[in-house]
Amino acid sequence: MPTELKPGIHWVGYVDWNVRDFHSFDTRHGATYNSYLIQDEKTALIDTVKGPFASQLLENLRCLTELEKIDYVVCNHAEPDHASALGEVMKHLPNGTLLCNEKCRNVLKGYFDISGWNIQVVTPNDTVSLGHRTLHFLNTPMVHWPESMFTYLAEEKILFSMDAFGQHMATSVRFDDEWPLHETLLEAKSYYANIVTPYGRQVLQVLDAAKTLDIEMIATSHGLIWRKYLQEILTAYHAWASGKYEPKILILYDSMWESTRMMADAILSGAMDVSPKLNVLPLHVRKNSLTRIATEMLDTAAVAAGSATLNMQMMPAMAAALTYVRGLKFAKKAGFAFGSYGWNSAGANRIQKWFEEMQWETSLAPVNANWRPAPSLLEQCADAGRVLAAKALEMSGQ
Repeated sequence: MPTELKPGIHWVGYVDWNVRDFHSFDTRHGATYNSYLIQDEKTALIDTVKGPFASQLLENLRCLTELEKIDYVVCNHAEPDHASALGEVMKHLPNGTLLCNEKCRNVLKGYFDISGWNIQVVTPNDTVSLGHRTLHFLNTPMVHWPESMFTYLAEEKILFSMDAFGQHMATSVRFDDEWPLHETLLEAKSYYANIVTPYGRQVLQVLDAAKTLDIEMIATSHGLIWRKYLQEILTAYHAWASGKYEPKILILYDSMWESTRMMADAILSGAMDVSPKLNVLPLHVRKNSLTRIATEMLDTAAVAAGSATLNMQMMPAMAAALTYVRGLKFAKKAGFAFGSYGWNSAGANRIQKWFEEMQWETSLAPVNANWRPAPSLLEQCADAGRVLAAKALEMSGQ
């Protein structure tokens, strides 16, 4: 059912209550695919939805207007969760002109036969009048695809922000002030960490550009629409994009016969001795999703990573976690490698090599436990936890 943002402007998207995986993103709370209809002297549809839900989008549109009366369809982003319904939608909009930038048109060619579509390529210098309202366009390359752009409705001060500022969460409400803010910000953080993190420099550029716009509402492509807590989400995005550290240590580990787990516990104990200001979080990598690991990694200052050795390698789940983290290109952390082994200490040593390849700070040598960690070795781990704690406080300005 459509939801009114302002007179003549409605959300017409789809709530996907049951999706639990979004190309490896753990969508434990579902997702939404947000689409918006602006009715003026001319009518514009801002983005579509994921392909399987095209019929629901069309039904929402029919609740508000005749499909023949839709003049424009704006494609801010060609990724299929936003645009895979376009083929079906364009069939039903005989008078619809697709508005997109040149790069977006090129991407759409890879998904659809667009030869029969009426397409108008727009640039940041272009405006499209709907009558009393005007569409403006802001290219946002690599936030998070090359063709990404924002659309700004100047007279209503609404920014249609594509993937930026979004969250993967299915709710029965549409606005940020209708849901607990801490939950929305946590989901926005998870979304940023797992999708947007590699493009922090571009995000900062977009935030600078957005300062020139008078914005009263941010209509995202996923999750809740920001209308009350704009400053909170803008401040959070600036901190995340800047690589700001919290006084936080993340302990990632995987254990075969509990020896590495004992070492992780000792690191935790040592770190917690240092200061009550510290947040020290141990995560068993086989019992936590990659999404959770990346979310916690975003603002942590120091990381201890430990693995038992299996077949002269680190444990598979640890290798998967570190591979995932590498692709997200987080701000540099302080790192410490540890692990247990029977006849080859490759687990911890391969983690150490990973830290070095990432150019993270590794002032501490790896600690390896042969079979079971002796009390003296557990004390080494506790000492390492204290060193990481001091480093985390320093890096976070505490």
